[in-house]
Amino acid sequence: MKHYAYKATLLAAVISVWSAVTVAADYKLNPFTLTYEGAITENVKGKVNINPVTYMQQGIRIAANVYTPANYDASEKYAAVAVAHPNGGVKEQTAGLYAQHLAEQGYITIVADAAYQGASGGKPRNVDTPANRLETIHGMADFIAQYPGVDSSRIGLLGICGGGGYSLFAAETDKRFKAVATLSMFNSGRVRRNGFEDSQLATIQQRLKQASAARAQEAAGGKVTYIGDVKLTDQQIAKLPFEMYREGYEYYGKTNAHPGSDPRYTMSSLLDLISWDATTNLQLLDQPLLMMAGSKADSLYMTKDAFKKAVNAKDKELYIIPGATHIQTYWKQPYVNQAVDKLTQFYGREL
Repeated sequence: MKHYAYKATLLAAVISVWSAVTVAADYKLNPFTLTYEGAITENVKGKVNINPVTYMQQGIRIAANVYTPANYDASEKYAAVAVAHPNGGVKEQTAGLYAQHLAEQGYITIVADAAYQGASGGKPRNVDTPANRLETIHGMADFIAQYPGVDSSRIGLLGICGGGGYSLFAAETDKRFKAVATLSMFNSGRVRRNGFEDSQLATIQQRLKQASAARAQEAAGGKVTYIGDVKLTDQQIAKLPFEMYREGYEYYGKTNAHPGSDPRYTMSSLLDLISWDATTNLQLLDQPLLMMAGSKADSLYMTKDAFKKAVNAKDKELYIIPGATHIQTYWKQPYVNQAVDKLTQFYGREL
């Protein structure tokens, strides 16, 4: 069992590293700790501004950033977009990049750290259950609908990676979201249940027993057990079987590292994750839908599966970004520009 747990950790890990490397943008040099190229460094009148905010959600303090467009006037009415971050990510990384780009197109945008993650509250840290992620998305709609200048009848949703799967599920029932888009969608339930590319079907019951034991240990006041709580060498990372995980190591550990970003999640989270799926009842989603993914992404099968099941989505489109892998859509040009252009067209038409 120890051997299996280590092997599973290798597959799941996308870790922080300690070596000096060239980065996309050093969070330590940005007053808002943003990690992406072209990030806002100061709020200037007449330009896109960033506004850190906090609010309470079911007794937990949520940390978020709201981006307002150039020449923002609270007396005017703007469409808004909520952005859900990837698993293990935080608002200062790719979710912030896309939120800033959309603000540059005239939208008020919000990106929040999920409860129990990043700068948001909740203990133990890094609980990663669907209920918490979904509530964070609903909570972004609660907050941004009341923000000065927002037209609450024109709120869109963008989910990236794991945030994409959670966004699909949230929008099935939350009709405040008038248009839904995903980028490099990751179905957290399917992968935690079946393994990436359905590679761990034979060990589902074993992993459920491990998760049950971890929950019992927590309930008894014992140590919280984490998946992904291991440091890997560059050589070990290079041997990971899936490109998404290898490139994720580079993104989260080197090029766009942030101290709030953490790939770990509690072993007990599997009790909820394994029985959940982003595509359950997807026929309930009847809003306009745009799903984007890279042509070389090894996660592309999840986007295609969800797109097929969204049978009642209006004006739905599957947009393949030529040449891009999963992680490259987070930060690499020209892939980001292609995705932003498509989002601008989509929200401009639907909101």
